[in-house]
Amino acid sequence: MDFWLSFLPIIIYILLIIILIIGIILGIKSIITIKKVEKVVDDVNEKVESLNGLFHIVDFTTDKIVGLTDKVVDGLSGIASRLFFRKKIKNGEDDKNE
Repeated sequence: MDFWLSFLPIIIYILLIIILIIGIILGIKSIITIKKVEKVVDDVNEKVESLNGLFHIVDFTTDKIVGLTDKVVDGLSGIASRLFFRKKIKNGEDDKNE
């Protein structure tokens, strides 16, 4: 029994030292990995920022095209509605005159 009381704490301390060393190694490797990921993210961010001008031009162009098509559709629908409503009004006036 006396042997176990002196031997088990030594084994526990050795295992704790091993776990501590493994934790330190994993921490260092994770820091290195995070630095590499930051470099990649910064590179991607710079490339996306260089394309912001192109995206702005595309956005501006599509806004102008949408505005133009809205005006054309509004004009055509106004013309069509005037044609259809005039026929109904003329038919209604004819019915009143008879």
